[in-house]
Amino acid sequence: MAEEHKHEESIMEKIAEKIHGHDSSSDSDDDKKSSSIKTKIYRLFGREKPVHKVFGGGKPADIFLWRNKKVSGGVLGAATLSWILFEYLQYNLLTLFGHISILALAVLFLWSSATTFIHKTPPHIPEVHIPEEVVLQLASGLRIEINRGFTVLRNIALGRDLKKFLMVVAGLWVLSKVGSSCNFLTLVYIATVLLFTVPVLYEKYEDKVDAFGEKAMKEIKKQYAVLDEKVLSKVMSKIPRGAFNKKKD
Repeated sequence: MAEEHKHEESIMEKIAEKIHGHDSSSDSDDDKKSSSIKTKIYRLFGREKPVHKVFGGGKPADIFLWRNKKVSGGVLGAATLSWILFEYLQYNLLTLFGHISILALAVLFLWSSATTFIHKTPPHIPEVHIPEEVVLQLASGLRIEINRGFTVLRNIALGRDLKKFLMVVAGLWVLSKVGSSCNFLTLVYIATVLLFTVPVLYEKYEDKVDAFGEKAMKEIKKQYAVLDEKVLSKVMSKIPRGAFNKKKD
């Protein structure tokens, strides 16, 4: 009886092991399927990080993505007010800075002086300083983007990427057209408004925008393939490259 009982226990253990093995394999298959589904998700411009991380993930990203609505609204409002003063009221920057500074210092000086005569506490003037961390984050992000732009321009100048060459030429042509229709200050203000509106809207509707972007990129690639086959390949084939290779040798 003991041997039969041990035999039954061994059979039950084998069945349990098979069941657990099947469950683990099915779980691993499900994980593979879910990971493959995740990898298939298209993100605009090949983005792999969240939008907040793309902007550095610090306080500047919080401002651009309206995590702190008071600060974001204040920055955008200050930019709008500055644009109105300089563009429509034709204020000069140094004149405006001088007038505001004179008015602020005069009010604070008279207020502080008056408190000594009426025996009241003077106004509390907080110490204003720029945090080092914010400046370093902005400088680091700006440095990375500038170096990346220099690398792209170098590769284009060396004739390594015809597609990027055409894209840069088209972008510069559009920029020249926009620059001819508005001045530099208006262009900076438009860029500021776009920086405070486009990223937050994209973060809110990124799934829909990415789906539309995927379709648009497929169509662009299809049209570029046709252009490359009919025009660009013929033009590139006529460019003599052997002479340059001989000079290098």
